[in-house]
Amino acid sequence: GAEQFDAALPLLVVHVLPAGLKGLVLAGLLAALMSSLSSVFNSCSTLFTIDIYKKIRPQSSESKLVIVGQLATVVLVVLGLAWIPMLNLIEGGLFQKLQSIQAYIAPPIAAVFLLGLFMKRLNYNGAMASLIFGAVLGVFRLILELNKSQLSGFLYYFADINFLHFALLLFFLCSIILIAVSYLKPLKEPRNLELVTYSRSKTAFNSLNVGLSIGLVLLVLCLWIFFA
Repeated sequence: GAEQFDAALPLLVVHVLPAGLKGLVLAGLLAALMSSLSSVFNSCSTLFTIDIYKKIRPQSSESKLVIVGQLATVVLVVLGLAWIPMLNLIEGGLFQKLQSIQAYIAPPIAAVFLLGLFMKRLNYNGAMASLIFGAVLGVFRLILELNKSQLSGFLYYFADINFLHFALLLFFLCSIILIAVSYLKPLKEPRNLELVTYSRSKTAFNSLNVGLSIGLVLLVLCLWIFFA
């Protein structure tokens, strides 16, 4: 039959560990899973409640906001459960699937945050254009990957690109859009960017820190090239 890498750990737990240790391992796995999921659901429901719902209904009471946040959490849980069958349509093991999905989401955010630290002329217009473009292109690529067996030609080639290469391509495209829109549509109001953009401190140059930073960057690049 086909290799099932995701079944390795459950099989080891069931067939190798003794009865008492099985329960301990399963309890630890469930606790870690619940901790990760609860933080994600709470963060997403808070973002929806404060940044979206409260903007639409600013007169809402605290109790109403709590109820909306709880309902948002329930909706997120349902959407998460509905997404599980879709994972079977993505190639690779579970870790690779999660990393590939993250590659469709993270590059636009990384481009906005990273370039926003070093370029003072970037603004809201460019950031929104970059985030929207990245989200649309990421969703488009994900839809193509889920239906890759039915594609041909350029669409199949685009869906078959390694997710690491696609993440790099998406990052560069979002960076170009961010810079272009910011320069074409500058903001008229003066902004205080002292605390949100990069500037050199007056501390002395530390060659050790620079060397370690360069070494870390080279290590990440080597790992990326090796596993690409």
